[in-house]
Amino acid sequence: MTTIAGNISMNSNYVREFLEESTQIIDKLDEAAIERMVQVIAETKKRGGRLFFVGSGGGAGHSSHAACDFRKLAGIESYSVTDNVSELTARVNDESWDDSYANWLKVSRIGSADCLFVFSVGGGDEVAEISVNLVNSIKLAASVGASIVGVAGRDGGFLAQASDAVVVIPPINPQNITTQTEGFQALIWHLVVCHPLLESATPKWESVR
Repeated sequence: MTTIAGNISMNSNYVREFLEESTQIIDKLDEAAIERMVQVIAETKKRGGRLFFVGSGGGAGHSSHAACDFRKLAGIESYSVTDNVSELTARVNDESWDDSYANWLKVSRIGSADCLFVFSVGGGDEVAEISVNLVNSIKLAASVGASIVGVAGRDGGFLAQASDAVVVIPPINPQNITTQTEGFQALIWHLVVCHPLLESATPKWESVR
């Protein structure tokens, strides 16, 4: 009979190995790409543009959280495409999943002053039919002259080809690409929103003395 203690003993290295992978990822992150992302968003803010966040699954969760923080901490008008469940599901049902995000952006009149911020594990691949909803959103943003930034794993996919600034999370362990990418997406956008070029308000707990 396998005991809980036995399972813990068998997997005693997992926590250390995961954290060591995380350290390796940090060491390999492209700091210049992060700085470019900050600059693109700072320029969007300066011209009065809006930030539109898109992602699926964990990326959708990041989008909602990021829209909150960029509004509250950076003073940028920001939206998450997936926050209105009624509209999203209506568009998926009536128009297709692949076009749902892009059609939302069209109605929101995304334009050249705005910036699309993409969270994706693979960056989208139209040929492989993976995250086509994100690919179509990126294509729309590019067609109207909007800026495009994002955080992705693997090789960055279509996002890396079409963006003004993309931070690619190095795939240290093929078994942990999704978990590490989604974890570092949160780290990157939190870093960006609190960057001195963008932050306009102090988070509550940092203001408590």
